[in-house]
Amino acid sequence: MRTFTAGAFALAALATPSFALRLKSSTGGPKYDNNKVIVEYTTDPISSRSSDVASNIHARFLENLERRLPRDAFKVKQEYSSSVFNGAAIEVTDVQDLKTIATTPGVKSVHPVRIYEAPRVTAHDVGSAQKKPGQYLPILMTGVDKVHAAGNKGKGIKIGIIDTGVDYSHPALGGGFGPGFKVAGGYDFVGDNYNPGVSPAVPDRDPMDNCAGHGTHVAGIIGANPNNEYNVTGVAYEASLFCYRVFSCLGGTDDSILMAALIAADKEGNDVINLSLGATNGWTSESLSVVASRIAAKGRVVAIAAGNEGASGAFYGSAPAAGKDVIAVASVDNIGLGPLFTITTTLSGVGPIPYRFGEDFRPIDGANAKLPIYATSHDSSITNDACTTLPANTPNLAGYATLVRRGGCTFAVKASNVAAAGGKYVIVYNTDDQFFTPSFGTYQYAVLIRQTDGLALLAAYLKNTKFTVSFPKDGTVSPANTQTGGLASSFSTVGPTFDMFFKPALATPGGGILSTWPTNMGSYAILDGTSMATPHLAGISALILKAKGRGVAKNMRTILQTTSALIPQTLADNSLPQSLAKSGSGLANAFAAFSYQTTVSPGELLLNDTAHWVKQHTIKIVNTSKKKRTYKFKHVPAGTMLTFHDGSIQPVLGPVPLVNAPAQVKLSKTTYTLNPGQSTSVGVTITPPSSGISAVQVPILSGHIEVATSGETLRVSYLGVAQDLRKVQVTDNTPEVLGIATPVIIDQAGNVQSEPHNYTFVNGDAPFVAFRNAFGTAKIAFDLVTKDFQLAKPHVKRDPAPEASIKGDWLPGAVGGINTASKSGQSQGTYSRVNTLGKLGAFQYWRRHNMIDDTFDTMPITKVFANGTAITPGQYKVLGRFLKVGGDPANQDHYESWISPVFGIPAS
Repeated sequence: MRTFTAGAFALAALATPSFALRLKSSTGGPKYDNNKVIVEYTTDPISSRSSDVASNIHARFLENLERRLPRDAFKVKQEYSSSVFNGAAIEVTDVQDLKTIATTPGVKSVHPVRIYEAPRVTAHDVGSAQKKPGQYLPILMTGVDKVHAAGNKGKGIKIGIIDTGVDYSHPALGGGFGPGFKVAGGYDFVGDNYNPGVSPAVPDRDPMDNCAGHGTHVAGIIGANPNNEYNVTGVAYEASLFCYRVFSCLGGTDDSILMAALIAADKEGNDVINLSLGATNGWTSESLSVVASRIAAKGRVVAIAAGNEGASGAFYGSAPAAGKDVIAVASVDNIGLGPLFTITTTLSGVGPIPYRFGEDFRPIDGANAKLPIYATSHDSSITNDACTTLPANTPNLAGYATLVRRGGCTFAVKASNVAAAGGKYVIVYNTDDQFFTPSFGTYQYAVLIRQTDGLALLAAYLKNTKFTVSFPKDGTVSPANTQTGGLASSFSTVGPTFDMFFKPALATPGGGILSTWPTNMGSYAILDGTSMATPHLAGISALILKAKGRGVAKNMRTILQTTSALIPQTLADNSLPQSLAKSGSGLANAFAAFSYQTTVSPGELLLNDTAHWVKQHTIKIVNTSKKKRTYKFKHVPAGTMLTFHDGSIQPVLGPVPLVNAPAQVKLSKTTYTLNPGQSTSVGVTITPPSSGISAVQVPILSGHIEVATSGETLRVSYLGVAQDLRKVQVTDNTPEVLGIATPVIIDQAGNVQSEPHNYTFVNGDAPFVAFRNAFGTAKIAFDLVTKDFQLAKPHVKRDPAPEASIKGDWLPGAVGGINTASKSGQSQGTYSRVNTLGKLGAFQYWRRHNMIDDTFDTMPITKVFANGTAITPGQYKVLGRFLKVGGDPANQDHYESWISPVFGIPAS
């Protein structure tokens, strides 16, 4: 298993500045528990051996560690004994003791403990249905209804859900907990008040969720019994659910708890494991990704949410979804909108008007709200309606429903300005006819409607027509989603991984999904996210395991990918197919996976980048039917995605554009006839296009090799990049985001050091390295060098930095991991020949920063090297080296290098 390497670090993840160099603190970057690590032992993972064996392994490690550290200097927070991982989570009082742990005999590797935010949800309480609704649309989209009609509802399959717990008292979820109930087991790893790094976990055996909701929603997508109030129908509603609570009422968890839950779900025999959680990383090698992948490789289906960072552009994958053998799940939007509450009007031909709620919104009781409209602007094209204090001649809006156009500021600002004028009810009309979840902050009486409906209300208002609007509490509508239904959700994260693995793998419905919700919080809610798509995929997997046997678990990703349906970029007739970096192989088709009598493998062809291009591939087709069949083979290209703006190293933000510049594909056969039980192979040659794209934009090529026969269409997916990724700039040496090029040396106040400077290292007067990555890197190293040091070939040239400062909050502690391998004689390459004085710190498998809420990181420079050795007082520079994607770690020429200004370290 690969590890991070680091000394003591500080991390600041800061938001995009409104003024170039004054940044406010953000929540976008990764956070770590500075005093905790996960240790993996050198002992091979155990399988079903006795607990005595596991106890002895742990005891030997503790005995070795106690020879090096006082017993009160550390605490064992978790012990892991399984067929996939042997180790422990250790918490220390002094972060410098982490180095001692790393060098303890019996330690194979030491990993950082990342903190994960609780899944962010916007719940829409759907209230009471006026009448029994029709079929539950998400299961129609994936053919699950047809599998149900064939009698398969997943009975006998065990599904583990690692989430916020579950409200098992919900009638649609069986109304109980334990053997004989739908929710047959599980565990609470955290308790109600756990907060990583703040308050401890208090585990117990009851995974009840009555304060978060996310896990209850996930459980309903998998297992809700039909014929409930909204006919929410679980994908595998006869399967048994085992729920592992890893988020408390306060939110947040960490790797050590997630590792324990993953191992428990595996050891307790769950056939399918669902994780609707994650955090940005983009590499397959983060510790949780690796363990999840190990579990999948042994024969479990592990479905993990791809992430909700579609706005950040390509190459922005999530962990643990990046695990090589897991199924990373993308989201498509529901083909229906709703159920939605409506605004009724006294206007002829207008209404009922469906609307979407804001956060934590409850329907407005129309019994006391028959209101005239007041429009804050008569201009239907205004771009900043109600973004400032309303004019002095505005009437008291207490008796109105105030109509406001979207745009120019947040929904919360608009609602606040209406409230300042006495208003209570706010109707914001969109700039198109799409629906999404608006955020009105704490404002309780605001809704979003479609542009068409808003313009109708405005037109009647401008004609001085006398009419009122009401907000009925009961009764809903479910209009068709004619704008985005069936398309990849805008929020769904875009891959691939930096090491060019195919992520996400495929998609299921996740945008606008109605499911169960804790009964004390409303019983049903509509949520958006790959968190909602993942349990749908987990449920489909359970149906296929029920139909084909547990032995197909290792092939589940291939089965579902090859039988999935194409996803277009738009709903236009001439639309390009969506890039597979966004949608995966396509929309899962449960009935095709269940009923097709042809198998195709592999499910995906990994082309890599042009420096490591894999040109030749072979696909295998097997006729498993009882009839002779003729198969036709053809190339179906998807749109080519352009990662970067032309002439810029900054990534294109979502939606990332597509162009019609496909890879060139040659097939060894275009048709072939197979008797029952026979197979054939087709050679596939794939090369980048010779024209139509610019390599510097890092075009992502993708598409399918289609295999068609009577009544069946299967596809093998491919993905690659038409650029040598070693040529892609890693460090952001432009002022486009921060106003200055990075890396730079800054002080605690954020002032950039441009000239030699002596620091006292007293009361926070110390230097930090601030760096921003425009692309990922497998290795970042910061070394101390002499004040006269120069590289023969500097790789990141810097002009003198302007007088500037970067403002932010500094979070001291250990970020990254510790490389326990010997430093002697490891590399004979040019990298190791660079004359450095010692390591200050390093990162491995680091993400790229985004332009939204995660703009740079920092590393403090202290008076000691990473190994704890004191630095001799004197004048020094920092050498920073950033490995190019695909580069050789031993080759200095494969790094971007930076040399800092001179700074002084005083005597103690």
